[in-house]
Amino acid sequence: MTASRMLTALIADDEELARRRMKRLLEDADDIEIVRECTTAVEVLQALANEPVDLLFLDIHMPGMSGIEALRLLPEPRPYVIFCTAHAEHALSAFDVGAVDYLLKPIESERLDKALARARQAAGADPHDSSAGAVNGAPESAPFERLPIATKTGIFLVSPEDVVSAVLEGELVRVRTSKGDFLSDDSLQALGGKLPGSHFYRVHRRAIVNLKHVVRLEPLDTGGYVAHTSLGDGVEVSRQAARLLRRRLGLRRSDDDR
Repeated sequence: MTASRMLTALIADDEELARRRMKRLLEDADDIEIVRECTTAVEVLQALANEPVDLLFLDIHMPGMSGIEALRLLPEPRPYVIFCTAHAEHALSAFDVGAVDYLLKPIESERLDKALARARQAAGADPHDSSAGAVNGAPESAPFERLPIATKTGIFLVSPEDVVSAVLEGELVRVRTSKGDFLSDDSLQALGGKLPGSHFYRVHRRAIVNLKHVVRLEPLDTGGYVAHTSLGDGVEVSRQAARLLRRRLGLRRSDDDR
C-alpha cells in the first residue's frame, strides 16, 4: 500500500454544531488534519491568505459574503473545496466555480467518504494500491478517456462525448447517450464529477445535460426552459439554471438581475 500524504483542512461554517459534527465525521480520516475553523467567508479569505490549506469544507449561507462568492475571490492555486450546505439549489453554481463535491446537511459519513475519495484523487493522494493502478507509467489521477457508468449489470465504459444527459429517476440516474441508455447506481453528483469539460451543465437538481447535444431551448412560464437534445427528448432547466445559462451564452433578459 502506498502511504497517503497528509491533507490540511479548514472548516468554514457559522454554526458551531455543524463544525463540531464535521470534526467528528473526520476523526476516522487519518490523512486529514484540521488546522483552522472559520465562521464567515471573510475569515476564510483572511485565513487562506496567511496559511493555505489543501482542503476546504465550505458552507454557502454565512453572514455577509456567501461561500460561493468567497471561492470566486480565492487566488490560484485554490484548495479543493467541498461545499456543505442545507440548500440543494446552489449545486449548479458550486460546480461552476470548481467545487470537488457538494454535500447536503445533515451530512452522512458514507457520503462524506465519497467526497473525500474525490478530493484525494484530485490532490494525487489517493491511498490505494499502486500496483493495481495505471499502466505505462501514467499517473492514476490522469484524465481517463472513457466514462465509467456503474449499473446493476456491471460497469460500462462510454465516451463522454456520447453522453447527452443524465437525469435522476427515483433512486437511479438514467444516462442517455448516442449509443443507448444506462441506469446508473452512481449519484448525479458523482457522475457530474466524472464528466470532463465545461459543456456538461447542471441544469436542474435532477439533471445534467451536454450542451453540445442541446439543439433548442424552449422557454417555460416558470422562467426556465426545456432543453431539447439531439435524441429528440427534453430536459427541464430550472429558472436559476436558465439565468446562469443565458449569462454563459451571452444572452440577457430584463429580469435576470432580480
